[in-house]
Amino acid sequence: MALDFIPNITIGQEYDQRYADAPVHYEALGRMADFYGRNMPVHHHDRFFQVHYVKSGMVRVYLDDRQFHQQGPMFFLTPPTVPHSFTTENGSDGHVLTVRQQLVWSLLEELPELGDAAAVSPVCVATGRAREEARLDVNRIERLFDELRLEFEADRPGRETAMITLTRLIFVSLFRLSSNSLAAQRVRHEDLSLFHRFNLEIEAHYTAHWTLSDYARALNVTEARLNSVCRRIGGVPSKRVVHDRVMQEARRLLTFTRMSVNEIGYRLGFHDPAYFCRFFARHAHTTPSGYRHDQSGHR
Repeated sequence: MALDFIPNITIGQEYDQRYADAPVHYEALGRMADFYGRNMPVHHHDRFFQVHYVKSGMVRVYLDDRQFHQQGPMFFLTPPTVPHSFTTENGSDGHVLTVRQQLVWSLLEELPELGDAAAVSPVCVATGRAREEARLDVNRIERLFDELRLEFEADRPGRETAMITLTRLIFVSLFRLSSNSLAAQRVRHEDLSLFHRFNLEIEAHYTAHWTLSDYARALNVTEARLNSVCRRIGGVPSKRVVHDRVMQEARRLLTFTRMSVNEIGYRLGFHDPAYFCRFFARHAHTTPSGYRHDQSGHR
């Protein structure tokens, strides 16, 4: 699939605008999953490396066309422009680190023994299975992520320098562990392609509230096949994939705009504001106003 058609997500613009220009962005995996949804469709991060360190729970990961289905603790590293998608179980938690590419490239230029700055590959490593000689780096990464979280949440002198230093140390250990990358599991290319095309159709039509039969018709498949592929690739039914995208946009608008709840409902294609509120509450277990209030306390 051409990269031009794969959404580029810039964390500092879509998720946490306070740090739009920051070289390092940290977030707890659970909080980011609450915002984007547990099913993260295929996307890439132009000019950013990203690390997901999953402490617990099962994760389905697709790094380009390679599939991994792994229980935490584990991490996966995605270099800039590499298309990836993943699904995490409810309750899965850990860390998400988003880093400007130049910071990582400069580290590899200083320490070429860690890898080639021009050819960093996506990797998926099960840290719980790490050999004895790798345990030092696994334990160090877990401590460093905890330190990074504390530094990110505080506003103390030297904060940015401290975060950059901690991030460099984390990447040293990540690159040391990358030689332990798991072997990719077999996945049917046509299934993965259909799943990605489904997500692109959702991106184009979710505010029009297309039915599953509309999507199946556009993709030239049956609803049963579409649902089967979504369960195999994403671990969720096809309807859930659509609803997750609507919820992702609802959360974004509630967090970053001053639009009223009714206006957001209309923007998302709901003709009845009360139905939008019921839809949101069913998926988020709180009202739109309650969600907005909770987010304002975190930002």
